Amino acid sequence: MPLREDIEKEGNWLFRWRSYLPLLGIPILFIALRNTKLIERFFGDSTGDLWESCSIVVSFFGLIVRCITVGYVPRGTSGRNTKWQVAESLNTAGVYAVVRNPLYLGNFLIVFGVALFIQVWWFALVMWIGFWLYYERIIFAEEEFLRRKFVDQFVDWAKKTPAIIPRLRNWQKPDLPFSVKTVIRREFSTYFSIVASFFFLEIVTNLLTQKRFYVHSSWVIFFSVNLVIYLILRIIKKKTKILNVPGR
Repeated sequence: MPLREDIEKEGNWLFRWRSYLPLLGIPILFIALRNTKLIERFFGDSTGDLWESCSIVVSFFGLIVRCITVGYVPRGTSGRNTKWQVAESLNTAGVYAVVRNPLYLGNFLIVFGVALFIQVWWFALVMWIGFWLYYERIIFAEEEFLRRKFVDQFVDWAKKTPAIIPRLRNWQKPDLPFSVKTVIRREFSTYFSIVASFFFLEIVTNLLTQKRFYVHSSWVIFFSVNLVIYLILRIIKKKTKILNVPGR
């Protein structure tokens, strides 16, 4: 099989299992957690708290990128499908005029923020490299699909739009208005996953560094409130059509 087709095949396989394969990195995570909170140990609690806050901001900035992207796209694009590539139209305006893969950029920032939170430099580096190698093939497979389906339209768009590093001056007004309902319907689970990840890491890192189970009451309240919101939104999504928007 020619190399081009071989890479595309690998990318499609990774695309199909992209929600589960990152779990293979959990053993590396637990190795890193054995040396967690290095910044806090060397520079004090206040510096460690500032670092953790900045890490959380990085992850939520990634969520914002995803929300801005999802809020403007039409139905049949930028979805969570896993079995095969789907694109009823080619998104070239809004965030997609700034960067070709905004959802993956958002995912990277989310994961990188979580990696930074642990305060182990080599783990953040491993996550950076691993993410790049992993998604490089997925992006290649997706773009091969788009190239075949949209031909010249894709080529013209790809020539002026960077793959992963945004070019903000390229912004073009989206064809559709921003839909808050669509963002809530499609991204509330991502939001709660971020909250749950940081809550879990806060418990584990405190357990490993302080040798006791401890979590500040603010974390407990924050997690509990968001858990209730998540469950309510999940019920609304499953049992009602309140969050459905025609054409989204």
